Amino acid sequence: MNTPFVFGKIARSENFTDREKETTLLVSNFNSLINTIIISPRRWGKSSLVAKATEIATAQNDKLRICKIDLFNVRNEEHFYELLAQNVLKATSSKWEEAVDSAKKFFSRIVPKIVLGGDMQNEISLDFDWAEIKKNPDEILDLAEHIAAEKGFRIVICVDEFQNIAEFDAPEYFQKRLRSHWQQHQRVSYCLYGSKRHMMLDVFTNSSMPFYKFGDLLFLEKIDTPSWILFISEQFANTGKSIAKEQSELIVHLADNHPYYVQQLAQQTWLRTTDRCSEAIVYQAHTSIIEQLSLLFVTITESLTNNQINFLKAMIAGESALSSAGTIAKYRLGSSANITRSRKSLIEKDILDNRAGELSFQDPMYRSWLQHSYFI
Repeated sequence: MNTPFVFGKIARSENFTDREKETTLLVSNFNSLINTIIISPRRWGKSSLVAKATEIATAQNDKLRICKIDLFNVRNEEHFYELLAQNVLKATSSKWEEAVDSAKKFFSRIVPKIVLGGDMQNEISLDFDWAEIKKNPDEILDLAEHIAAEKGFRIVICVDEFQNIAEFDAPEYFQKRLRSHWQQHQRVSYCLYGSKRHMMLDVFTNSSMPFYKFGDLLFLEKIDTPSWILFISEQFANTGKSIAKEQSELIVHLADNHPYYVQQLAQQTWLRTTDRCSEAIVYQAHTSIIEQLSLLFVTITESLTNNQINFLKAMIAGESALSSAGTIAKYRLGSSANITRSRKSLIEKDILDNRAGELSFQDPMYRSWLQHSYFI
């Protein structure tokens, strides 16, 4: 029997829960060609949300094409341009011959080397002369707009891990170039998202940055507890097992409503349940996950300074006035300046999340490990 809970990959159909408002907004923006920026901490379901909106929007409009690009391993402009061109051609062509024809038609000043794949679909890949791209990047940046006009399409280009452009040489200059082209497009819109929340915030909410006010900002919130309880209960019931509301709520509480961890903890609980779940089974599953992750947590903690570790200890203890003289002395935080540096560094390391001035742990399992295994 397949597990009814999914984590670590795109959640589809019955595995996708809640996010009705966000899905409706994103589908509307796709159909209206409104640029959208999705911002949330890591593993909160951004990719699953985009996949769901893509499924609905393309079913509603047969002239809409969604082009998806992942910049996870992209660290320079050259690779970005190749990936952009290749995926735009793929998304707007029904067969490889059509993609080749489009490449020949829409590239005049730069001539790509076209390589056919060895599989049955004969997918193409492009290899450009980097010196030529540097002279004429316009043809690639405007490729989607030109194809959309020629074929009567409307195109949405979804770029995951968008914050990685900050690692390019002269990143602000590159961002200015992107925006100068993209903001002119009438038949193409962009959905930009990534896993480094603090970097995404800097790119899109800093008034000095080129992408400031580029489009709708969609801040993902945690999925609410009642929605999770209903989802968990239904997934258990659909597989012939039962779980009480109290145990479902316990799963959500231990995972702090974190989409990835709620799904993982629910899965581990489901696997341990023969007929009816119990509180003991939930706690066993929770302990098992933390034990599996303990080596990773040790590695993370060893990379922190003493001040940063003490800062986390004060947070877990529930201290609200972290800069007070009493808290500084009790947890050996050094000084107010040290606190500021520790706070900034922990946010940049994606250990803490700062939302409207309120700090929280991005990883609830790491918080639990610190509380019950490290700070004992």
